[in-house]
Amino acid sequence: MSVARRRLKTLVGAGNVLYASGDADAATGIRRAAALARTAEAEKITGLFTADLLQADPAGLAGGTGSQEPIVALAALSQATSHIGLVATVSTTYHHPYNIARLIGTLDHVSGGRAAWNAVTSSVGEENFGDGTLPDPERRYARATEFVEIVNALLDANDPAASRRTASGSVSVDPRKLGTIDYRGEHFQVQGPLNVPPPPQKRPVLFQAGQSASGVTLGARYAEVVYTSQPTLDEARAFVTELHRQAVDFGRANRLPFVMNSFHSVIGESDADVARRLRDKHERIDYEQGRLKLADMLGGGIDLTELALDRPLPESLLPAVDSVNRRRGRVAIFRGYALQGLTLRELIIRAQDTGHWSVAGTPEQLADAIEERYRAGLVDIVSLHGLGQPDQEDLLLNGLLPELRRRNLIDTDYRGGDLRSNLELPPLQTFTTEDGRQPGGAPEQEWAADFTLPLDVSV
Repeated sequence: MSVARRRLKTLVGAGNVLYASGDADAATGIRRAAALARTAEAEKITGLFTADLLQADPAGLAGGTGSQEPIVALAALSQATSHIGLVATVSTTYHHPYNIARLIGTLDHVSGGRAAWNAVTSSVGEENFGDGTLPDPERRYARATEFVEIVNALLDANDPAASRRTASGSVSVDPRKLGTIDYRGEHFQVQGPLNVPPPPQKRPVLFQAGQSASGVTLGARYAEVVYTSQPTLDEARAFVTELHRQAVDFGRANRLPFVMNSFHSVIGESDADVARRLRDKHERIDYEQGRLKLADMLGGGIDLTELALDRPLPESLLPAVDSVNRRRGRVAIFRGYALQGLTLRELIIRAQDTGHWSVAGTPEQLADAIEERYRAGLVDIVSLHGLGQPDQEDLLLNGLLPELRRRNLIDTDYRGGDLRSNLELPPLQTFTTEDGRQPGGAPEQEWAADFTLPLDVSV
């Protein structure tokens, strides 16, 4: 049964702002990224998204993804745009919540209320932080829970009237209106107050990525948008049902959190053109590199180098999902593909899209796929691919987007002055402790690590 809801919101990846050896000048990267951002804004795309991998990716499995620091890059792009949202991926495993509250709060200030952060627990980068050991998923998500609680509490503890514009044009901050939180948990102890006064959105929008059992619970409890990989309609339906069941158990309403999917597409002008583009894409695959990428999708630690491309993987090679320390949701997807009997070649082809929703077709066929999932109530925000890709950009801008508008599925203009308005999120509720107190109370207030700290509960 279809569900009547707000229009679908859209994201695209932020361009890479980096200088490259051989560029005519040092600003080549930022100029290109700014031009792409302005193009996305002209198309009324809801937001720009940027990933973060926290490592050099020595095997080259991710290409250029995550090769720039997200918050700095988006701060630069905020000055080239005026309406489009800015979503920065943040590792809750390798950053500190006080610093992130300052950085994301400041991004909201410099962008005029367009900031969001995508909280991830990270599955790579441990060699660069501490003893080189990746904590197990349960510990990563326990840390992430405290991280989110602290960032939101710090932002909520400051009085909206803490800052004012003086006659000279400068800003005066009243420190008496900046509230302490005195948070004491297993992973963090943060007194506060946050030394950044309340940003335009009060709290930048909270995205969260993670689809293991622990990830679903974290998203259901706190996230405003959950970013998930669900390659099929049935998998999407099962995921969204469980996510919203848990969210209701946490006392949330208004179908929070919203669900975001990344839509990997190959767009063609006709069926024959789609077939040609798919054939060309597959012919460009380096299958030896693809073996490494597939092994990574299966959690790493398995050797696929000697296996025949056109035979299925032996079931004995497939790891149990709970035995893997990295990206269990992704492992579950590719383990499922392998158990269906797909050949190594077919698995490598699917690994190019890293387990995301992937469709090849004409603009009308792609719009059909998006509309089906949207009308079923399974996606609220979709990340579209093709901007900045010479062979796909024109078909995105002049094919798929106009078709989605013709069907009244996406916005034709920005709905407000900040990202919350443009996502049509419900009003924020004050972050409180279990007994109803607001953070920033008496200095002796202590929060136990297992307190229930509800966020964004609509009443």
